[in-house]
Amino acid sequence: MGPDAQLAELRRGVVDLHVEGELRDRLAEGRPLRVKAGFDPTRPDLHLGHTVLMNKMRQFQELGHEVVFVVGDFTAQIGDPSGRSQTRPVLTRAEIEEGARSYAEQAFKILDRDRTRIVYNSEWLGKLGFDDVIRLAGKYTLARMMERDDFKKRWSSNQSISLHELLYPLAQAYDSVALECDVELGGTDQLFNLLVARAIMKEHGQRPQIVMTTPILEGLNASVDGDVVVGDKMSKSLDNYVGVTEPPEMQLGKLMSISDGLMWRYYELLSAESREKISATKAACARGEFNPKDAKVALAKEIVARYHSSAEADAAHEKWEAQFSRGEVPVDLEELRLRIEGDDIWLASAIAKAGIVASSSDARRRIAQGAVEVDGVRATDPRAALRRGKRYVIKAGKRAWAAVTIE
Repeated sequence: MGPDAQLAELRRGVVDLHVEGELRDRLAEGRPLRVKAGFDPTRPDLHLGHTVLMNKMRQFQELGHEVVFVVGDFTAQIGDPSGRSQTRPVLTRAEIEEGARSYAEQAFKILDRDRTRIVYNSEWLGKLGFDDVIRLAGKYTLARMMERDDFKKRWSSNQSISLHELLYPLAQAYDSVALECDVELGGTDQLFNLLVARAIMKEHGQRPQIVMTTPILEGLNASVDGDVVVGDKMSKSLDNYVGVTEPPEMQLGKLMSISDGLMWRYYELLSAESREKISATKAACARGEFNPKDAKVALAKEIVARYHSSAEADAAHEKWEAQFSRGEVPVDLEELRLRIEGDDIWLASAIAKAGIVASSSDARRRIAQGAVEVDGVRATDPRAALRRGKRYVIKAGKRAWAAVTIE
């Protein structure tokens, strides 16, 4: 592809591009560009939010460019302050190493293994002496660092900012210096860090990298108000994520739980379908010519097939239909045993103590909403008795099924 065609392809889904003209000029040079993206292994698993950026990395690979996957095993010791209202907790070396190993392996679910260079930034950052750090810090001003939005907010609200956090953007920038990058990719929350790298590369006599940011994917419970998506970003700590290594049934079930409005955001950021086909499907749903549920099934199966296989996606869908559309009891129903002291136990207490729901109050709320069934019959009384010596099939919500034997 020529430089203009490549640029048009690479522009898809990008929020910030500094500087578009520079990127076109480098594409016109006809050489493979060195494209870097960094990931701090703060948690051991990748989720779909990470893959938005990684899909852009894959796109660069398919256009013949060199992709460098930087595992931030050194910068993880500092903790990226982006978007943070407080200092991150310090990870142990064992936690960092486990996360780094897991990230590097899971990356190949998206990236081409043969065309991906994986590096660890401890290779160069770990060799810097204190005098090197002083010289690096001398290439950027405190005034510019405090222009960063999260630092500004914390400073104005009298929240602490540790000195080592100010070093994070400089350390990330030095990654680009060490690798002599042409392009660095990051989420929109990384824009400040990526622009710092442009300045630091220039200070080192290098050609400043091009900066490209991709959108932040919202979590499963986000809502849509008009054209605006409202909600927290996908995060394991908020339990609103879909992990790339989760079982097919879990991936598909989670994706089928998103709202119809949020589905189009996921199509935009996660699907490999063309923008034209996505727009046509969305318009058909709006006109009532196509069922939004079928569109959601197609998206969910596409994603499950990407990280597992088409056969497993079909099987996960069939299981989901049996359980949630046709109301059939799951074939892999969890078997639980609950020991009680008397001859019986109230229903609300039983499903809470068995761990099907979080608490007795949650159980009572679900019963009041008509969401609880016992042996296929909707329950209306939270004090209904479950007898010792019997096995009950209990449904307490769309994904909360179990067989409970009272002992």
